[in-house]
Amino acid sequence: MAVYTHVPAEEIDAFLARYDAGRLVSAKGIAEGVENSNYLLETTGPDGSGHRYILTLYEKRVDEADLPFFMDLLDHLGARGCLVPRFIADRDGNRLQQLAGRPACLIEFLTGISVTEPTAGQARAAGVALGELHRAAEGFAGERRNALDIAGWHDLAAKCGDDFDQIATGLAERVAQELAFLDAHWPTDLPRSVIHADLFPDNVLMLGEEVTGLIDFYFSCTDIRAYDLAVTHTAWCFSHDGSAWFGERGAAMGAGYAQAHGLSNAERAAFPILCRGAALRFLLTRAYDWINTPADALVTRKDPLAYLRRLDFYASADPAELLGA
Repeated sequence: MAVYTHVPAEEIDAFLARYDAGRLVSAKGIAEGVENSNYLLETTGPDGSGHRYILTLYEKRVDEADLPFFMDLLDHLGARGCLVPRFIADRDGNRLQQLAGRPACLIEFLTGISVTEPTAGQARAAGVALGELHRAAEGFAGERRNALDIAGWHDLAAKCGDDFDQIATGLAERVAQELAFLDAHWPTDLPRSVIHADLFPDNVLMLGEEVTGLIDFYFSCTDIRAYDLAVTHTAWCFSHDGSAWFGERGAAMGAGYAQAHGLSNAERAAFPILCRGAALRFLLTRAYDWINTPADALVTRKDPLAYLRRLDFYASADPAELLGA
């Protein structure tokens, strides 16, 4: 989450008048993330007792045409017991609006906090929650291509070009080598489903070791199901700079996911390659954002090299090391 488009409080209050949400009390921009502009709204609430909402304005990386997919997916998951934030309709039944020249939605606020240093127990809970999400997603009819698949990685690498080496000397060559490896070894016969594709700790709300919400589904798409676990693994099982690997978190996450959903032998065998792909994906998007984020954006840039270190680790790891025995 982030703030690229700044909206005056008066405009937000007028926006809220379309809903049964009460009057605006406060609006605070949320700086984390790099995709959309997000505000935490405090309102008087529909009954005057106070309420919280998330206001999201969709920026250039989110295609407005994809929004019905996300809305329908969250309705599907929520109806099957997943703790996900629903899109709120206005009095006329509209969930998608325009605000400050951007597509905009009002979204449910979920309680809980995002952990910064997960414990093994919290990593296990995240694995369980991801497995439950995959079970709940069964039967969802929507399809959305993963724009950040291997073809997308090649496209991002080309856009970064020589600027890679402004981040680290030799990074362009390292990326080219990894793309060649993944082109040759990426699995094509594993089960596919709708996946979250971005289940970082800041997209999982928790109270202690209990998951209270899964948020930020704007990368959700149809892809290899175990790749979703690989993405989550890269995000939860290392220090922030990628220099330290926490095996107890990896084993706990793998056990939690296997308990909630199951993990086949073929998925386990392919897991190191899926993790290499996930690490490269975030290295590339972070590198692109590092190079291209506007200087005046209220957003925290994320270090691409933290994912280069993860990539180097996964290049020599085996499935048992990553997921536990």
